[in-house]
Amino acid sequence: MRSFTRVAATVAALTLSMAGVLAAQAGGPKIVYVNSQKIIAQAPGRADAEAQFQKEMDQYKAQVQKMGDSLQTMVADYQKAEPTLSQSVKATRTKDLRDRQQSYQQHVQQLEQTAQQREAELVRPIMEQINKIIEQVRTENGYAFILDAGSQAGVVVAADSSLDITDQVIKRLQAAGPVAMKAAPMQPPSTTPKPTGATTQKPTGVSRPKTTP
Repeated sequence: MRSFTRVAATVAALTLSMAGVLAAQAGGPKIVYVNSQKIIAQAPGRADAEAQFQKEMDQYKAQVQKMGDSLQTMVADYQKAEPTLSQSVKATRTKDLRDRQQSYQQHVQQLEQTAQQREAELVRPIMEQINKIIEQVRTENGYAFILDAGSQAGVVVAADSSLDITDQVIKRLQAAGPVAMKAAPMQPPSTTPKPTGATTQKPTGVSRPKTTP
């Protein structure tokens, strides 16, 4: 799932908090770090959320793929019959094919948009819980900064392992248990036509049909 790999980069900004810097001035700020990728991988409910998302995506990918297969068949039938068709019939069938192709492309776009929204719904509660627990650990221990050694942005390139509080955060997460997951599934792509010229995107696993004649 894209979000569960992508969100690791965002955790770098979780708790770069300046709170406590003034209080720790005498002895210098207390700085520790976590590995966000490791935390996310072991966060309670993460695997269930990923499985739920994949299940829903498989259903709607199948729906869109079925539409694409139907369109491919229509294109093939038209190409086979084209030499025997009159100009008026050609014009009518070509218009029908273009309308069907536009509808298909709109469904592909709607599926991508819906998938992104659903990913966010499933990931958000997990990330909020991680944020909350990291902030609790920071406050309780008087840390000025908690950096992220697992960030793709490379916030930490080398550090003393004794400053790694990743396992402490994971232990807290596991004790708290999984957060409630929004069970409402994605809505099927709407069949309402969009204005001509709307941009389209292609979600993974869905193939577009060949260009209409």
